[in-house]
Amino acid sequence: MQFATVDTEKGHSRAFLDAAAWEVGMLRGKQDLILVEYERESMRRAGRFNAQLMDFIRPHVKAGVTTGELDRLLHEYTLDHNHTPACLGYQGFPKSCCTSINDVICHGIPGDYQLRPGEIVNIDLTTIVRGWLGDQSETFLIGEVDEETLGVVQSAIDCLYLAIDAITPSCRIAEIGKAITKEADSRGYGVVREYVGHGIGRRFHQEPSIPHCPTRQSYTERLLPGMCFTIEPMINGGSRDTVLDKKDGWTVRTKDGRPSAQFEHTILMTEEGPEILTLTEHGPQKGHNF
Repeated sequence: MQFATVDTEKGHSRAFLDAAAWEVGMLRGKQDLILVEYERESMRRAGRFNAQLMDFIRPHVKAGVTTGELDRLLHEYTLDHNHTPACLGYQGFPKSCCTSINDVICHGIPGDYQLRPGEIVNIDLTTIVRGWLGDQSETFLIGEVDEETLGVVQSAIDCLYLAIDAITPSCRIAEIGKAITKEADSRGYGVVREYVGHGIGRRFHQEPSIPHCPTRQSYTERLLPGMCFTIEPMINGGSRDTVLDKKDGWTVRTKDGRPSAQFEHTILMTEEGPEILTLTEHGPQKGHNF
């Protein structure tokens, strides 16, 4: 972002001057988050492999398979390509991916559970590729699902792409939350507040924080060209309230037991607009109807 020289003799208000000075200070503090071209290419490479990994697992996500088997396949495929599963061991997480079923919002741990017809499962993948990270998730339908669940899944993917369409170079982060809550509210769904998108690069989680509803901070921070981040709205079929499983310390469920769905992409903000780094060849795209 460029800032014009401010001249008090031209009638600019003190509020204008303060705001301009504040934004210059914010920009200086974000320089390490602004990727140059070779770093952007590294993120593109990481995103491409992560999308490839999602397409690899796609035909295996079906009734009868265990979430542990999906995790094993993903782990082996990643290592076979000389990359690293970022989730494994991250803050003590025990598996290489997250598998969140039905009313599980996020951070479900793969295990012996067999997927059944009529269920949904979100698979969240993050890979380290030559030191850079790609991150995405997708919600899969296991056969035919009921109308309520289908509506939540449709809203989740619509929210993701509406949010991507809403952002422009140097826009306020709040544009993301505004787009998501407008769509979810129109259908009577809840938008999870406690878990948010995040900056990403050489670190798994970094600035900026990407809330999926407008917050005071999101109205003050901007998405500058060169920033890389995730958008990952979690949409609940009922209340937005969440419950953390105290036994495993990871699994997050809807408080009311209603279904929850999520889609996620890693985004690079360029000088021309947002670039999706984790587009799959065979998964649902913008405008998809389930």
